[in-house]
Amino acid sequence: MLPSRAPVNILFASETEKAEHWIPLLERALPRDRILLRPAAPVDVALVATPPPGTLENLRGVKLIQSLWMGVEKLLADPALPKGVPLARLVDPGMVAAMSETVLAHVLDWHRHHYAYRAQQLERRWHRHTQFLAADRTVGLLGLGELGSDAARKLLALGFNVAGWSRRPKAIEGVKCSTDLHSVASMSDALVCLLPLTLQTKGILNGSVLGNIKKGGCVINLARGGHLVAGELIAALDSGHLAQAYLDVFEPEPLPADNALWRHPKVTLTPHAAALTDARTAVPRIVENIERLRSGRPLLNVVDLELGY
Repeated sequence: MLPSRAPVNILFASETEKAEHWIPLLERALPRDRILLRPAAPVDVALVATPPPGTLENLRGVKLIQSLWMGVEKLLADPALPKGVPLARLVDPGMVAAMSETVLAHVLDWHRHHYAYRAQQLERRWHRHTQFLAADRTVGLLGLGELGSDAARKLLALGFNVAGWSRRPKAIEGVKCSTDLHSVASMSDALVCLLPLTLQTKGILNGSVLGNIKKGGCVINLARGGHLVAGELIAALDSGHLAQAYLDVFEPEPLPADNALWRHPKVTLTPHAAALTDARTAVPRIVENIERLRSGRPLLNVVDLELGY
């Protein structure tokens, strides 16, 4: 709990998020508090995303570490992360909406054969592919949290069948939910990964799972590069089992220029841009957690250290 009257010292520490996009909004929303750009004074709340080296070591007395991103695996892996301090993920409604837009864009690109028509254009070849209804296709979602649930609703609204996998049982209206990974993959024409990266989900997009996707289908990885076994994906594409892969995340990042994925004709790459945090929609969520801390109420989206999200 924070002192109810005294100003709160809030550190903004990120090598990737631009302070000029965040500080004016934070100062406007929290006029009685102090926004710091370096831990020169005692810090009550730390807002972090790829914090500069040494930042976490200097957070003595901090009461909340609020990630500026939804993924927190790098923070959890840092031995300098203060013990016993709540770490909260950022569930930004703008980012959730953007992720669903990217899911829809890639699913529709595959469903409407646009990936194939782009290749034909390079060859100046005129050929029509068979048209399918959305109701003919099943989109499988790995992960049924905030991102997966939102994507599921929007896919259903377009008429697609939706199946979803999660480690724990879930119930979402209209979605065939399962805790059996291979069952969901085998139902899927398109398989979308939206999972947090944990020890349990690393390498989950492997040859076994990819081989269960329906022939001619696609895989879409918008979560983390560590979910994908790249060599096994390339084998599934080269064999003709999968028609296309849409990849937004890689290990390492940036993807090295000599990586085979850059040149593969059946791979569409984007530079980890599927859904970027938007300060305009994120700051109200951050303010909500700070006010909850100030008044002693339960915090939102606190990370379960055992689960890793």
